[in-house]
Order: sequence, then C-alpha cells, then structure tokens
Amino acid sequence: MLTGLMYIMLPMPCLFFGSGDSGIFSSDGGDWEDAAKFLTGFSSVGSIAIPAILRHADLITAGAMWIEFIAFFVLLATVVIFQRVSQEDNYSYY
Repeated sequence: MLTGLMYIMLPMPCLFFGSGDSGIFSSDGGDWEDAAKFLTGFSSVGSIAIPAILRHADLITAGAMWIEFIAFFVLLATVVIFQRVSQEDNYSYY
C-alpha cells in the first residue's frame, strides 16, 4: 500500500511546480521549483525511512521492508531514466 501511494505522490510536486527547462539536479530555477525539489526529496526520504522505522518497531517483517526498498529503487531508476531520456534532444532507439 505504501509503495502504491509513493508511486502516485512522489512525482506530484515536480509535476505541478517544476519547469520542463531544467533538470532535477540543476541549481537554477524559481522559488516554486525549489520547493518542488524539496518536497520530492522529502517524500523520497520518507519512503525509505517509514519502512525502516516500522521494521525497527517490529510492526512489519524484514521481508516486507526489503520489498519496500526494492520497490523504491525501481521507482528511482524509472525517474532517473525518464529524466535522462527527456533531456536528450535526439533520442533514438538505436
């Protein structure tokens, strides 16, 4: 459930407030774009910290925590690949 929520909520700040001109790792941008990058980073850290805290409190098993971590890294790889592909002007499949 947490993974599904993160797939939906994690990119929302950048979709609403981020501009398409600069990448997510660039330092230029307005106040709204900086806030969007902060909220996206905060959500990313939360999606790692929440399963670790739940595991520490013995509310979930270690397997559930690792499944959550793997799902987060799949989401992270998807975002990084999307950023790289969208920044290339002459992207081709070959």
